[in-house]
Amino acid sequence: MRATKITAITAAFFFSASLAACGGDEAGSNDTAAAPAATTASAAPSMATDTMASFGAGCAAVPTEATDPGSFDAMSKVPVATAASGNPLLSTLVTAVKQAGLVDTLNTAPALTVFAPTNDAFAKIPAADLKAVLADKETLTSILTYHVVEGKLAPAQLAGTHKTIQGDEVTVEGSGSDFKVNEASVVCGNVQTANATVYIIDSVLMPKG
Repeated sequence: MRATKITAITAAFFFSASLAACGGDEAGSNDTAAAPAATTASAAPSMATDTMASFGAGCAAVPTEATDPGSFDAMSKVPVATAASGNPLLSTLVTAVKQAGLVDTLNTAPALTVFAPTNDAFAKIPAADLKAVLADKETLTSILTYHVVEGKLAPAQLAGTHKTIQGDEVTVEGSGSDFKVNEASVVCGNVQTANATVYIIDSVLMPKG
């Protein structure tokens, strides 16, 4: 049944229109769970931050005032779920993470790479399908954890195939400041939080199973 739901959502998702990176709403935090182990098929995950600055056209939508909770500076000081809660591009993702009960899982993990869909990425999914997913914790958790890889991957380590904590793999192609994660494009990459490197993407990734 879960595979049928994801397949149907994936089909609807790929017939939707293209994205411009923007959005804005609210945020949150709380929940408990243990972060599953995962590995990457390319270089071993790095626990160090990369010296390369954040990159991509979508970064222009990130607040520049250092005191703004959604700014790069503010995000770098707090764990990833809390950081996302202050970013105006990621409010739908934050709502989904809360709904799935993954806030503490993400915030307490030692090092992660997160492919974070923008609000507009979620808007590409038909409203009825998105509402159904948000109401189905098992399916929602599978989709969200498919966006997370263990270890902090710097841009130089990003290309390749990586196992997600959901269990399936994502494939990243590209180099420099131009990357695709499966069919999604990175619109703002190498965003640092206290425990994760975030690559903001323009489409929601769907697991295979």
